[in-house]
Amino acid sequence: MYPSEITEPIRDEVKALGLTQLTTEAEVEAALKQPGTALVFVNSVCGCAAGGARPGLALALTGSAKKPSRITTVFAGVDREATNKARSFFAEYPASSPSACLLKDGEPVWVLHRHQIEGRMPAQIAEAFSKAFAQHC
Repeated sequence: MYPSEITEPIRDEVKALGLTQLTTEAEVEAALKQPGTALVFVNSVCGCAAGGARPGLALALTGSAKKPSRITTVFAGVDREATNKARSFFAEYPASSPSACLLKDGEPVWVLHRHQIEGRMPAQIAEAFSKAFAQHC
């Protein structure tokens, strides 16, 4: 478990982006089983989350014409049960954090892994999100 002095600013950052924080298994279940599209952003304290993933997602959310019906987040290493439950919706993909999965009617249609985030600039990551939104939302 990470200290709250580290995690709370990160939670505040994604909350300011408009993401719904899912902290329990029940919240994950309720959010991801609904019809329509849902983005699950698996947040983390690592540097590539701060340097690329969260800024890239922020750019995509402000610049994309199409967006998922629900934009949610779980916090790896902090809200473990919620994170594990979210990952169960896309269990065929290896767990990584940060990462993101776009679901349509509860089924994964696009996944962004950590290895696709590391070493990339926020604009490149935003482009990946935006393309997925345009195709599936």
